[in-house]
Amino acid sequence: MLKWLIPSGYAPSVLALNPPALAAEGIQGLILDLDNTVVAWNASAPTEPVRRWIDRVRETGVRMCIVSNNFSSRTQAIGRALNVPVVAAAVKPIPWGFRRAMALMGTRAEHTALIGDQVFTDILGGNLLGVRTILVEPLSEQEFPTTRLVRRLERLIRARVVQLAARRH
Repeated sequence: MLKWLIPSGYAPSVLALNPPALAAEGIQGLILDLDNTVVAWNASAPTEPVRRWIDRVRETGVRMCIVSNNFSSRTQAIGRALNVPVVAAAVKPIPWGFRRAMALMGTRAEHTALIGDQVFTDILGGNLLGVRTILVEPLSEQEFPTTRLVRRLERLIRARVVQLAARRH
């Protein structure tokens, strides 16, 4: 069971990831979690550093899609602000939303990476689908109430999962 929770890689944030290096590793599409990965939870707009990072990804030719369990108009507005398509109400970790994102990007699992801050939704879902998974630290401690409950469970395994991810890469 633990193997499904271990990411392919780890970074402190999306900003620490090098877009040209991802492209050089054969990544053609990036599935991006929204809340606490691309923007802080409940933030209404992306920060300027995130906008620049998205532009750097775009310059490499790597396609992107935001996949979120959130279904608010805010989710779509952030996607429009970044000029990145959005799959909302994705019901992660069920792979449906990730498959939809790959269809929108025109990528296959072996050429797709997922970046997210949650082990039990992002990493588990991406691993079930067979994409490369990259765990990042949450941008904020503020979260949806049910996410806070899941984080308590996640804290029990997160350090070990990050350690195992470091060995993989």
